[in-house]
Amino acid sequence: MKSRVILAAFIIPLGLIIAAVPAYKTLSTSVSPEEILNEVRSGIQIITTDEVAEMIIAKDPSLLLIDIRSPEEFEKFNLPGALNIPIDNILSDEWIDIFDQNIKMNVLYGNGTTKSNEAWMILRQLGFENNYVLQGGLNYWAETIMNPKPPSNINPDDEIAKYDFRKGAGQALGGGSISVNQGNESTTKKAVIKRKKKKKRVAGGC
Repeated sequence: MKSRVILAAFIIPLGLIIAAVPAYKTLSTSVSPEEILNEVRSGIQIITTDEVAEMIIAKDPSLLLIDIRSPEEFEKFNLPGALNIPIDNILSDEWIDIFDQNIKMNVLYGNGTTKSNEAWMILRQLGFENNYVLQGGLNYWAETIMNPKPPSNINPDDEIAKYDFRKGAGQALGGGSISVNQGNESTTKKAVIKRKKKKKRVAGGC
C-alpha cells in the first residue's frame, strides 16, 4: 500500500507537468510518460547524499549542484558550488545548455524531493539526460551528512564505516549544523558550464 502511495505521488505531478510543458518546448527527442514512469519506479534519477558528499570533497569536476529553491532560500544556505535555478525558471532558454548536455552530472535539490522530482520530470519529458535528484533534499542532507547519528554497537561494519565517512564529510563541509550565509552577497561560487555543439540525435533507443 505504501509503495502505491509513493508511486501516486509521482504519477499525479507527472501528468500535470506534461500538460503544463508548452508545445513549442516539446522536442522530437522527448521521452514518453511510460518511459518516465518506468524510470521513476526504478529510482534511476536518485543520487544519494553520500555520493554527492564524496564528489564535493573530491572536487569532482563532473558534478554540478542545482538549487531549485528561491533566491532568498539559496542565499541563506546552499551546497558548495551550487547554481541557483528556481524551479519556475527551468524552462527558460537561458539554462538550456546546462540541462541539455552530456558533460556534467546535474544534481537537483530543494528542501525535500517533491519539487526537485517535478523539475527532473520536466527535464526528462524534454528528453534531457544527466539530470538527477538529491536523495531526500537538504533535509536528508542535514540528517545524514551534517548531523549523522552514530550506529549501535551491534550494527555491521559497513554501517560503522558509513557513519565514519559521514562524520568526516560533515566536518569537512562545515559539520554539526547548517550555517546561514550572512549579508547580501553569496559566498558560493557559481559553476560554469561549457557550451557544447549540438549533436545529431541517433534514432532509436531510449
